[in-house]
Amino acid sequence: MFIFSIDFVSCLVMQRKSIILLLLLFAGHLLFAQEPPRPTKAQLAWQQLETTGFIHYGNATPKTFNPSGFDARQIIRVFRDAGLKMAIITAKHHGGFCLWPSKYTAFSVASSPWKNGQGDVVKEIADACREYGIKFGIYLSPWDKNAPSYGTPAYNDLFKNQLRELLTNYGEVAEVWFDGYKGKGAKPMDYDYPGFFRLVRSLQPNAVIFSDIGPDVRWVGNEKGNASETNWSTINIKAGMLPGAVSPAYLNRGDPAGAQWIPAETDVSIRPGWFYNPAHDTLIKSGKTLVDIYYRSVGRNSNLLLNVPPNSKGVISDADIASLRDFRSILDETFRTNLAAGSVPASLTDGQLQTFEIIPEGGSVVFDLKGKREFDRMLLQENIADGQRLAAAKVEYWDGKTWRRLAGFTTVGYKRLLRFPLVRTGRVRLTVEAAKWPVELAEVGFYKASGRE
Repeated sequence: MFIFSIDFVSCLVMQRKSIILLLLLFAGHLLFAQEPPRPTKAQLAWQQLETTGFIHYGNATPKTFNPSGFDARQIIRVFRDAGLKMAIITAKHHGGFCLWPSKYTAFSVASSPWKNGQGDVVKEIADACREYGIKFGIYLSPWDKNAPSYGTPAYNDLFKNQLRELLTNYGEVAEVWFDGYKGKGAKPMDYDYPGFFRLVRSLQPNAVIFSDIGPDVRWVGNEKGNASETNWSTINIKAGMLPGAVSPAYLNRGDPAGAQWIPAETDVSIRPGWFYNPAHDTLIKSGKTLVDIYYRSVGRNSNLLLNVPPNSKGVISDADIASLRDFRSILDETFRTNLAAGSVPASLTDGQLQTFEIIPEGGSVVFDLKGKREFDRMLLQENIADGQRLAAAKVEYWDGKTWRRLAGFTTVGYKRLLRFPLVRTGRVRLTVEAAKWPVELAEVGFYKASGRE
């Protein structure tokens, strides 16, 4: 049962048409307010992936790169089994070593002893992604410590030539990742970011572009796996603003008054470092820790970009695999059964953002679970195709005599996961305390956490 109330109108069981009528009567001015920023089709598809695997690999030189057992299929199979929906390979990191045989430098796999200079890591990763049904993405570092032209306008031409190779020779690319980091003492370099972005748009129009400030996906502001409790998918980027010019705190929270839809991506490594180091073999994040990071990233309206570096042989180590398996199995145990299914409107448990219930600011909904249920996790999703709307809300449960506060929170966006002590109840009330526009609630779920969380 689904009970809706707004101000003095209470305890009314309503269907969508009735809710819309109330909005027209009591909140019509909101319906004609300025339209909210909305995601593009590519941004929406990206957000629905939720989790991506990052492959930091190839921190080497042509002389030293010679993995004895590189296996792209093993790497991508591990990612798929962990539920990761895309893999992004560091085609070129800051050291400048290219994992593909670029025509524009000798500092690549073509000059290495690996496969007698005939190998192509990027191609093998791209092929494995297609084989195992996950998306493929490219990381290309603007900072290049090896390129002689770095620091001059000629470097922008080199970079665009290499970017063009990656965007034309390896099939569909779902995300292009531009790292804004540049080390102390590096040569001054004015990157042609507008030109880089135009090239991506022309060659891979369905790809999202990541940099500190977008234009499609922004950095979350840290590398610890923490999206902010309040996380807006919108920010304000002024003309001429470049990566590295915005504070991490601003990127972490987003901006409720933001004009551009640029959601956050949370990058973090399963190990202390980004590249493989045997000294870190006993310092791998546990499955339980990764689940906590999932709550603090995906559960706070961000996508999780989890780095899992191949070892010196060129495969994912057994210890990393064990952690990823625990991560996946714990999440599966927790979210296997939605206790709201069959009790709330089907539109809220069908897994479709485009089916939703509208709740205006000040309105409440009561979820009748048709009997008492035990749960300690709650899922909420907005129909972000129409923008991000909810700014503050509270959840209460009925203890048989009165409503008791369960949780208070701010933003939802694509997904919000709430954690709280175990309760047993048959009724839950959600109240929208603040909203920029009437909230389009697309999904709701109640779950009992795995004992391994």
